Amino acid sequence: MNFNINKKQPIPQESQQPDQELLDDYSKTIVKVAEEVSPAVVHLKVKKANRKRKRDQGSGSGFILSPEGFILTNSHVVSGAKSIEVATQDGFHFKGTLVGDDPFTDIAVLRIHGDKLPTAPLADSDKVRVGEIAIAIGNPYGFESTVTAGVVSALGRSLRSSTGRLIDDVLQTDAALNPGNSGGPLVNSRGQVIGVNTAVILPAQGLCFAVAANTAEHIASKLIINGKVRRAYIGIGGQVVALSNRFRSFHGLEQKTGLLIVETASQGPAEKAGLKKGDVVIGYNDFSISNINQLHQLLSEERIGKKGILEIIRKNNKILLDIIPGELGN
Repeated sequence: MNFNINKKQPIPQESQQPDQELLDDYSKTIVKVAEEVSPAVVHLKVKKANRKRKRDQGSGSGFILSPEGFILTNSHVVSGAKSIEVATQDGFHFKGTLVGDDPFTDIAVLRIHGDKLPTAPLADSDKVRVGEIAIAIGNPYGFESTVTAGVVSALGRSLRSSTGRLIDDVLQTDAALNPGNSGGPLVNSRGQVIGVNTAVILPAQGLCFAVAANTAEHIASKLIINGKVRRAYIGIGGQVVALSNRFRSFHGLEQKTGLLIVETASQGPAEKAGLKKGDVVIGYNDFSISNINQLHQLLSEERIGKKGILEIIRKNNKILLDIIPGELGN
């Protein structure tokens, strides 16, 4: 029996069709999302004064949250700005006013005055799953309305902000980001913003990060109402970890994840309370804690200086610790 291994055999038409249809569907999804969301993405030109009294100009991205002109972006893009110019995709230019910024989460809100402005809706980022499509839209190196696509690579990352503190509940993606993408939206296949693009690790390939939409929405609402975020803190850095079925069953827990402590601030409330690296936080004041966003929401300004109770796992034992949150920034 003879086999001609060098001869290329034609691929049946029916076997080609599924791959072509998948590619078309993927392409159509990206195109549809880009067309829907890009009108709400803005290009920011920011002038800052340095210590030598010279003016430095930088650029970044943002996206419109409401028809009234509130814009979400990164704190590091607009912090210390002397002037902010906001350019929309259709060529209009506005003077941007800084409503407030929060360097601890690298989130800021601007305001422009327009009529019936296009908006980008926020998703519930707690429902984001590893592997789903992630589409980044922004202005890298000043190239306006640039679209890149990839997937959500990981959830619940921690990233150090410009203040030196850890930003928690960060999404990791391999959608290509470059300087200038900061503040732009990371979007799912339904055209909803799942994160605010914030950082790239250079010269690594495919290591890009975005502050989760739920965190961004929580901070933005505080900035719009009060112009600042006053919050309690306990001085930890953490990441989401799975709880074993055996442990959950033994202790009667419904939650599937907890918050692994990877760092405690020196002389901070957590360290003073006896919290250690490797502990897993599963509750605070009778509320279950499955991720850092839930803990942040509980650590509101009303908690500052008031004793609370942390429920933690240490070496498979459940322990209760008394803790008194301080005020972040003090």
